[in-house]
Amino acid sequence: MKISHSLVTLFGLSAIGNAAFAPAQRQVLVTYPEDTPHSILQEAKEAVLAAGGKINGEFTLIKGFAATVSNEILDSVTALSESHRPTVEDDSMVTIQKQDPLEE
Repeated sequence: MKISHSLVTLFGLSAIGNAAFAPAQRQVLVTYPEDTPHSILQEAKEAVLAAGGKINGEFTLIKGFAATVSNEILDSVTALSESHRPTVEDDSMVTIQKQDPLEE
């Protein structure tokens, strides 16, 4: 019984320690110029996933995607192509009407 408690404690502390050192994630929109080859867009999405990020959606009218990523991932995705640099924006809600703060 003492061993199982020690293992639980060890795994619990390990999980807490890993969470403390995990890079902060943010939701972003990554868009590319119209003439960007599909292969660059695909490579960027694969880099996001390989680094532990998440693809939240893909756009059809413009070349790009929505993702949850760390700043380190964004740096590597931006550096994938010299000739087709993406635009990266924070993903946020945009409205055309002023909202009443009491309705939120």
